[in-house]
Amino acid sequence: MANRTKNMTEGKPGSLILTFALPLMAGNVFQQLYTVVDTMVVGKVLGVSALAALGAADWLNWMMLGIIQGFTQGFGILMAQEFGAKQYGRLRKVVGSAGVLSVFFAFLLVTVGQLAVGPVLDLLQTPDAILSGAQLYLRIMFMGLPIVTAYNLFACILRSLGDGQTPLQAMVVASVTNIALDLLFVTVFHWGIAGAAAATLIAQLISGLYCLYFICRIELLKMSRQDFRIESGLCGKLLFLGFPMALQNCMIAVGGMIIQFVVNGFGVVFIAGYTATNKLYGILEIAATSYGYAMITYVGQNLGAGKSRRIRQGMRDAIIIALVTSVVIAAVMLGFGRIILGWFISGTPQEMEAALEVAYQYLTIMSLCLPVLYILHVTRAAIQGMGNTLLPMASGIAEFLMRTVTALLLPIVIGETGIYLAEIAAWMGADVVLVSSYFVMVRKLPEDKGEEMTEVCA
Repeated sequence: MANRTKNMTEGKPGSLILTFALPLMAGNVFQQLYTVVDTMVVGKVLGVSALAALGAADWLNWMMLGIIQGFTQGFGILMAQEFGAKQYGRLRKVVGSAGVLSVFFAFLLVTVGQLAVGPVLDLLQTPDAILSGAQLYLRIMFMGLPIVTAYNLFACILRSLGDGQTPLQAMVVASVTNIALDLLFVTVFHWGIAGAAAATLIAQLISGLYCLYFICRIELLKMSRQDFRIESGLCGKLLFLGFPMALQNCMIAVGGMIIQFVVNGFGVVFIAGYTATNKLYGILEIAATSYGYAMITYVGQNLGAGKSRRIRQGMRDAIIIALVTSVVIAAVMLGFGRIILGWFISGTPQEMEAALEVAYQYLTIMSLCLPVLYILHVTRAAIQGMGNTLLPMASGIAEFLMRTVTALLLPIVIGETGIYLAEIAAWMGADVVLVSSYFVMVRKLPEDKGEEMTEVCA
């Protein structure tokens, strides 16, 4: 198993980042595949109203997922730094403490989520026609939050040690499982939206167990009972890294729910079209999130090893790779987006045409502005890898403000197009904070510990 970990403190930065990101990208493709299949099955088998119900549930569901991912990614920053510094005993204590904290937060979120479902959907003025479906979907998904937490923690542990291969394999297995169960539960057993939720959770459980199996085979992670003992200083450091990232994701989700409130006022057909494109959002940013994970690991390991010059070089290479990727994805979506969106939507010809028009307009605007999103992911990850999660949280505040103000004011002036622009405004607001913050932080990095960066020139 040792060959699955990757030391990113040596070798060409661009090649390391790209080769580390590619398995993550493939894994994200499969993860998005089963999200897309959920949407396709629900939209085509159950109709526009069921698709709109998924859309009404999206942001509250994403909020819980974002909180979990924020904490586990924050924990992963310290893991990467300890691994880069070759402090393996300390690494095991970090992993043990992260596990204990993750269990606590998972069950706390189950309780909060179940209590919040009804009031939040009512507050968002979710149409009566889709309210019960949205509630059912969320209640099932929130009962499975411990499963989601376990998978995200295990995947973060592996990525922190440079292993992007195992999470990829886990996602392939989970995706195949989810697709098969979607078809079984929804089209054969006729369990409706509940079947789609159950299929997703079972798939996550399988992917989590797969990752855990390989973690248990990593020699340097042979844990003892002592590694799980709570140390206040260590837990405080983990929370200092994880809490701002969780809060950042929470603020992004609240901004999304405010947009959902505005979207709900345009009716079920508009919600369905908007939801169809939002489900493709994950595909649009697949490579961006993968480069982000790669940069957190790359920067964290090199910071732990005291190699500041490699951080600067890696950032330059990552930005170039990200911009080229975003242009390619945008071109594909502009050329084939209408056809892809048609796979999600069913109903009367009039409903389908109206929903498809909404979906394609939104997709076109997002695709044209995709480079802005890719700069956001790479820059935010680099800052997080340097151990600063407060500045990315500040970017989350900027996202929240830009998204909220745009969504509330622009539709009054220019109609539904104002809703589409809210997401773009959020990306731009975050970029202003992140790019300026990165240049300030990178100037403050300490000098290298005497190692010559000959590998960059090799």
